[in-house]
Parts: sequence; structure tokens; C-alpha cells
Amino acid sequence: MEVKIGVQRAQRELVLDTDVTPEDIEARLAEAIAGNGVLRLEDTKGRTVVVPAAAVAYLEIGSPNASTVGFR
Repeated sequence: MEVKIGVQRAQRELVLDTDVTPEDIEARLAEAIAGNGVLRLEDTKGRTVVVPAAAVAYLEIGSPNASTVGFR
């Protein structure tokens, strides 16, 4: 699923594909904000994105359906 993270004072958003459920992503964000910590997400290639919770402007969680290639 595609996740877009808007970061304050950054011109571009962070975009990653992850296997984490939307509920887990929301829980991680809520925990990071409550503890004034960091939001940590892993993508499908094993890379990790770490963003300070105070710098998160928005979080957009895409649909869990995989993208298709080609014409419809």
C-alpha cells in the first residue's frame, strides 16, 4: 500500500510502499505524536523511513490494492 508523508518545511512529500496495515500506521503515528517521538515505517524493499512526529504535516494512506500496469 502506498503511504505519503507530508513533512513541514519540505517541498516534497515522502512516498513509500509498505505491507503495514492502515490501522498499524495510524497507531504508530498516534504513539509517536503522544510520546513526542519519531514515526518509523519500513517499505517493501526493507528500507526504513524515520520522521520526527512533530514535523509530520499530514499522512495519506492509499488503498491496499496493487497498481496495475497497462491499458484498461
